[in-house]
Amino acid sequence: MAEELGALLVALEHRFYGDSINPDGLKTENLSDLNSQQALADLAVFHQHISQKFNLSRRNTWISFGGSYAGALSAWFRGKVPAASGLRSSMTVYVQEDASSSPHLPLLPFALLRCSFVFLQFPHLVYAAVASSAPVRAKLDFSAYSRVVASSLANEAVGGSGKCLAAVREAFAAAQVLMGGNASRVAADFGCCQMPKNLEDQMELMQNLADIVTGTVQYNEAGGLMSINELCVVMTNTSEAMAEETRPYNRLVKLAHIYRSSSEEPCLDVSHEKTVTALMDTAVYLGRTAERQWTYQTCNEFGFYQTCEEASCPFSGLVTLRSQTELCRMLFGISQHSLPERVAFTNTYYGGDDAHTHRVLYVNGGVDPWKELSVVRRRAEGGREAQTVFIEDTAHCADMMSQRATDRRSLRAARQEIEEHVVGWLKMAAQEIMV
Repeated sequence: MAEELGALLVALEHRFYGDSINPDGLKTENLSDLNSQQALADLAVFHQHISQKFNLSRRNTWISFGGSYAGALSAWFRGKVPAASGLRSSMTVYVQEDASSSPHLPLLPFALLRCSFVFLQFPHLVYAAVASSAPVRAKLDFSAYSRVVASSLANEAVGGSGKCLAAVREAFAAAQVLMGGNASRVAADFGCCQMPKNLEDQMELMQNLADIVTGTVQYNEAGGLMSINELCVVMTNTSEAMAEETRPYNRLVKLAHIYRSSSEEPCLDVSHEKTVTALMDTAVYLGRTAERQWTYQTCNEFGFYQTCEEASCPFSGLVTLRSQTELCRMLFGISQHSLPERVAFTNTYYGGDDAHTHRVLYVNGGVDPWKELSVVRRRAEGGREAQTVFIEDTAHCADMMSQRATDRRSLRAARQEIEEHVVGWLKMAAQEIMV
């Protein structure tokens, strides 16, 4: 789209991620500037920097794009919020070079400084925003995530079925029962790097197995190791020579081996102690993961804990809110009792899924669990109607992926609709400048 519109395209890396980390920046006492409010302030400074570098003026129209957490940042940057101190993925913003010369000219991506207890209003910096799969509502106990995963596994339009969902549910139940009496067999079956030695290790194993399924659903047909259809073929295959191999538990074992083979993992790491040690590591080095940073943000701002304590969850009941949030205390000294207040502050600050935003296009996919925390229905927006694009049977940020010949018709139509919104905004901006 940027090339078609003759756009200047820029992107900004979120501080504390990638290469944007000070040598001692990951120590707990130095994480106070790791928050969404700071990221928005950084965007404002970046906007100023790019405007000066490229000699841009008010005649240049900016449009922001972001997906997942960056999608929320894209939406919030168009909102009016009070800034206090406080994807994971980078955010992209497009700026139009000169709206007066052509309404089809540029778009420029941007995805910074901390201000305390000052009212900041950034809507004037970007004319409009696209927020794909954006979780704009913080949620401590995100149990709805597993409910959407379950419904997607049963969705025949994407290759799922009721039989597939039932097989997944039965397989996890069998694995948990077997682990209670024969943990060594479970460890051998799933190719674990260690034998689960306590309840925490068992939880780690069940979470890792659930991640295979949830990751498949979240990124269905959008770059994951397999699709829902392929996963369900494995889980419902009854063509094996031996009857035992058709049992759901054994199908889950095979699924885990396929995953490990595809991801080139020699074994399945289930040591909870090792996980905690890795999260406590504050060293900054090339190629390190962003798990410590994102865990801090979930503890400090968002929650987003994907629990399995409801009957509708097809995975293991070992994955509880308590088991996940205890990491906040262990890693950062953030009390579990303070988490509800932190999440409530985030929603009060930004407005949750009823945010005070204008000219923000919310894009969501039908099988994406994160749609539960986004804006999926048109609604009144300060006297105007919120703009949404809902893509049936597509996954997380699917509209932002490179186009493929195998893309669903609904996805191709959605991309066209998004572009029409952008072109319309550019025309509106050009008209306003001419007045």
